[in-house]
Amino acid sequence: MNDELTQVFMEELAELLESLEKGLIDLKEAPGDGGLVNQVFRDLHTIKGSGAMFGFAELAGFIHDFETAFERVRSGQVAVSDALIRLALAARDQIPALVEGQPDTNGARAQILAQLTEICAPDTGPDAGPDTGPDTADTATAQDGADAVDCAAPVARSQQLLHFQLTGPALALGARPDLLLAELRSLGATQITAQAATLADLRDLSDLETDHCYLAWQAHVPGELGSSDLEDVFLFVDATWQLSPLPTIDTPAPPPALKEAAPPDPAPPTPQQASAPAQTTAAKTPPAQTPAAQTTAVEPAASIRVPATRLDMLMDSVGELVTVEARLTELARRSRDPALMATSEEVSRLAGRLRDATMSMRMVPLRSLVARFRRLILGLSDDLGKPVDFVVLGEDTELDKTMIEKMADPLVHILRNAIDHGLEPPEARRATQKPARGRIELSAEHAGAEVLVRVRDDGKGICPETVRAKAIERGLITAEAQLSDAQIFQLVLEPGFSTAETVTELSGRGVGMDVVRRTIDGLRGTIDIDSTPGQGTTVTLRLPLTLAIIEGLLIEVAGELYTVPMAAVKEIIALPREKEQFSQSADYLDIRGQFVPFVRLRHLFGCDGASPISQNVVVVENADTRMGVVVDRIIGTNQTVIKQISKLQAGAREISGATILGDGSVSLIIDVPQLVASVSRSLPQRKEAAA
Repeated sequence: MNDELTQVFMEELAELLESLEKGLIDLKEAPGDGGLVNQVFRDLHTIKGSGAMFGFAELAGFIHDFETAFERVRSGQVAVSDALIRLALAARDQIPALVEGQPDTNGARAQILAQLTEICAPDTGPDAGPDTGPDTADTATAQDGADAVDCAAPVARSQQLLHFQLTGPALALGARPDLLLAELRSLGATQITAQAATLADLRDLSDLETDHCYLAWQAHVPGELGSSDLEDVFLFVDATWQLSPLPTIDTPAPPPALKEAAPPDPAPPTPQQASAPAQTTAAKTPPAQTPAAQTTAVEPAASIRVPATRLDMLMDSVGELVTVEARLTELARRSRDPALMATSEEVSRLAGRLRDATMSMRMVPLRSLVARFRRLILGLSDDLGKPVDFVVLGEDTELDKTMIEKMADPLVHILRNAIDHGLEPPEARRATQKPARGRIELSAEHAGAEVLVRVRDDGKGICPETVRAKAIERGLITAEAQLSDAQIFQLVLEPGFSTAETVTELSGRGVGMDVVRRTIDGLRGTIDIDSTPGQGTTVTLRLPLTLAIIEGLLIEVAGELYTVPMAAVKEIIALPREKEQFSQSADYLDIRGQFVPFVRLRHLFGCDGASPISQNVVVVENADTRMGVVVDRIIGTNQTVIKQISKLQAGAREISGATILGDGSVSLIIDVPQLVASVSRSLPQRKEAAA
């Protein structure tokens, strides 16, 4: 099979599996939601049809049995239960293995299907007696003979006439008329008849093409059946179909022998009339019942699927274009040629538009990660016996594609800790006047040029004294160290640190949170931990919007050029004369009545030489903390394409990367979160020295 088509199927399958899993988990929370049941059924039906079309026969067979069991839920014969959802999720997990062709060595698939069939079997026990009364009466009436049926009270029911035929080489593409008819019968179709599509299709046997179908069908279908239901039936076959209304039947049905002579139902069209009557009737059909073949207009696609590698290539090219544009701007500035300057401005404008468009294409909503987290919480809740309400807020908040991909594992560790360490068992929660069900909240929001992702639980919280004692025992801090609660909570992120009393299958070995910190550091983000004993813990991830291109402020320190992300810059002021001399004590600026600490980059980077007479202070902000950065000179702003630095410079925590300037020189990018955190940690000692 064509590799490109197979890749398309795999991409669509991933989306369908995500939708199926989400639907099943939502159904667990709202078992009476018929819309969710229909969504799950549609996802199963689509996976089955796609699998059959692309040659995955074993997958189609497995899904068929899965779908058959769930059809009883759809028809109301079986109620949704936790056991059913668990089995359905287990069946969903088998689908990727089926696509990969892995054999069912331990019989897990057969066992899952058998359990699904058993749990979805109609109730035939003693308790079913009261519910079967009407059915029994109907059966008895039917057994009294045809006359009893004919003399039954008239029941008004609306019906529609469906006419359909397969087109083109439908049989070669895997179309199965018998399966289509069976599916129509399951939707209530009756009086199904076959006929030649047109007289022109009646030809000699020697002229017949084996991959074409020369029959058309018509059937009576329930009036409540809509176009969307039939679209699901014909989704994976090349076919045309039409719906026409039939008169409401409000008279007793005639005896079987007289049906051919009875006029209420229109006679099946002859081959010559097969198309015309339907078209004539369709012209009188209300818009809601207009045949899909006539109402479905060809509309431009709302979106297209693009491989992630192509997006990455486009982003790299845009980055190079931004660098070249900076070079062109520099040349135009030096030449002072009006024509070149005008061209430079036009290129700059177009490059900016292309950059913004490319960046927006890379933005992905947090929703793409939520499905796996809900499944994780559901599984851990069952395994640990801790009922949990998992709430997601701001799932439409967008982050860079690379950021989303790298955030998955850190959030898994944080959520696992929240339910394993944070939430108490139901008995303990009741003893403290808390609801038996715990609550874990995942939220995301934009804050300037940052995205704040929070995981909040209402569990027992973190005791600062316990963390401090464990840190002293591990030698992470001394007994004399004076740390705030926020600084103590940061110790939880140290490698090997754990306050768990026992080691479980989930956690307790001190592995996980240090991995979270390394990953978030690699994304140029920070982690804040806030906790109140007895009330819960909040872990906040502060992340930049993008990892590719940023607006930067170019500064100079001791003849070297550095770039400060403009998103972190709040204001620029001149360094007061009384602060020009370096002091070993804590340095603070009084900015409109607010004391702001500041650091001299010359001192921080160990630069030689005398400072210039006048210096500037760039006031930056991170995590609600403001700090001043003293620089020699402000050069201006520019588009900054971030390049990763090598492992040799990985120890310079205040540097997050580098960029190439228009003149070809290199500028290091200041890591504002790390700089603020580094200075904040030394503030207590500075204050003591100043005192």
